[in-house]
Parts: sequence; C-alpha cells; structure tokens
Amino acid sequence: MRIENKAYRTIWFEDNIVKIIDQTKLPHKFIIKNLKTVADAINAIKIMEVRGAPLIGATAAYGLVLSIIEKNDLSFLKKSSEDLIASRPTAINLKWAVDRMMKKLSGVNNNDILNIALKEAKSIVEEDVSFCKSIGLNGLKIIEEISKKKNDTVNILTHCNAGWLATIDWGTATSPIYHAHQKGIKVHVWVDETRPRNQGANLTSYELNEEGISNTVITDNAGGILMQRDQVDMCIVGTDRTLANGDVCNKIGTYLKALAAKDNNVPFYVALPSSTIDWNIKDHKKIPIEERDSEELSHVEGIDKNNQITKVRIYPEKSKSMNLAFDVTPAKYVTGLITEKGICEASEKGLKGLFK
Repeated sequence: MRIENKAYRTIWFEDNIVKIIDQTKLPHKFIIKNLKTVADAINAIKIMEVRGAPLIGATAAYGLVLSIIEKNDLSFLKKSSEDLIASRPTAINLKWAVDRMMKKLSGVNNNDILNIALKEAKSIVEEDVSFCKSIGLNGLKIIEEISKKKNDTVNILTHCNAGWLATIDWGTATSPIYHAHQKGIKVHVWVDETRPRNQGANLTSYELNEEGISNTVITDNAGGILMQRDQVDMCIVGTDRTLANGDVCNKIGTYLKALAAKDNNVPFYVALPSSTIDWNIKDHKKIPIEERDSEELSHVEGIDKNNQITKVRIYPEKSKSMNLAFDVTPAKYVTGLITEKGICEASEKGLKGLFK
C-alpha cells in the first residue's frame, strides 16, 4: 500500500537489518526504524512500534533471524524464541510464527541455519501478503452485493486497525474495502477512534486517506446510534485470535459493536488469515487477555503547536485505571468469517469446511 504515493510494506529485511514503520509515531511522523538485534524486535512488539497479529508474527520470525546473526547458538535461539512469545500474549500469530520457525530450524547445521531461517521468515511474509489479498477478493463479493442492492455508497464500520499497517500489505478488514475502491465501488468507512491507543484514528484513517478512500472518525460509542439510523451497511473487523468454535478475540470494544450490530440487523464480519486460528483452545475464558500499562488510558499523545509529539495526562492524578487490551465476541454474534480460502459461518463446522 502507499504513503505519499510510494508503495511500502510494513516490514522488510535489508543488509542484515529488519526495517519497520514505527507505528507509535503515526500519523504525525513517518519514520522507518532499524531492528538490529532480537532484543530490538522484542521491544518493538512490546511497545507497539509494530502491532496487529500478522505483523507481530512476521516480526517475531525476523527476530529469530536477528538472533542467529547476533549469536549462532542453539541455547540463545531457544531463549530468544521464549522471550518473543512472552512479549505479547494474546495474538496467536506470534506463537504460531515462532513455533513454525523453530520447527524448521530444529536439527539444522549451524552453517546453514541463517539461510534457512531467512527463507522461512520471508515465506511467512509472502504468505501473509497472499492471504490478505485473497481475503480482500472474498470480502469484495459481500460489498458488491450490498452495492447492487443499495445502488449507492456502501457504509462500512471498522474497529481498531486491521489495515495494511497491521499486516504486511492489504490488511484483513481493510482488504475488501481496498479491492472495492479499486474496482470503482463507492465506499465510506466509519472509523472507530479506538481508545486507548487510538489505532483507528491514528492508523486506519491515516492509511485510508493515503488511498483516497472516504472515511469519518467517530468515537467508539457512536457506532450504535449510526446503526439505529441505518447509516451502517456492514461491519468488518480483524481478530488477534479466533477459536475453532468461531469465538473471536479482538481489540477491546469489538464485543459491544457486535451486540449493537446484532440488535440492528447489521451484518458483522470478521476478516482473518488462517494463521490467526487457534485450533487448540476450546473455551474463550482460557485466552490470555493482555492487560497493558494504565498510562495508555490516563495519558494521550498528540502534536503540539511546535510540531512535536507530546504526551499529556487527562485523568485526575489519583485516579486508578484498568487497561484490558482485548475482549471476546461469541460466535453467535458473527455473521461470517472472511478467510483466504473463502467465507464461512463462525463455527467449528464452518472453519473445518474450509480448512481440512
């Protein structure tokens, strides 16, 4: 996708360095950052310089490449893999990518391990690009149907950022939107601000603007009244972990959007690559829900009159706050899952019908 009409991916490998777009500085500053060690990769994941389940997975894969470059030692590699998995607990792609890399590297000769690791990390990246493009083409069919029936602009509500900034390219929830736009279908996106880190306002609206797609930022609690007023034709969100039974773990606030959509008969779709499916956990209460620093709630960042990014406190100094990063939307509130292999109902039967 593009920034100022130049094509970028969110992560790439160059001269033994992993390069990322520092998402903590967006939308105010566009900065490409170098990750030179596995500790750099872990830190980038922890402080959300990279975020979004597929991109976290890719960063972890490249993190293991950096580990080998830094110190070609099996015990160091194993410790690196453990530290990467622990860096953010909820998104399943992180563990999936690390496990895939470690399985590929098991028993490999030290002389060959770097080339094999780099090849596998690049495979993970290219697969994600392909999967996200296919998700877009599958989701495009839904937008086309609504457009034909309505014969007017299709209004789509999103939550958080499941755009190309959360993946390698295309995005998950945004991919159908980008494909519809490229096909000439008129779309307008209601962008949830998505407190506390404002990934909707800071990232989704930013990338939609760069692609020339009409969008409006709204408060997280405005989606319900827009649905009541028939101003939302469909919802599309991403997911950090989807269970085999169709339950969806995603950015906090997703569950409330799904409830509002159900009450107003608005289709609620979840877009995901197969790497985001957790086939092992059956009970959503067993998903590790990340609780982040309360300062993400009590403070906000913005650009000041001197064009500097500034952080300010907005809560009373003595107030306590709790910052749960994710919630779970039960499968019964999900209209369908949009995957790289097609669209299915949010259920074990639906998922197994696509993924044998």
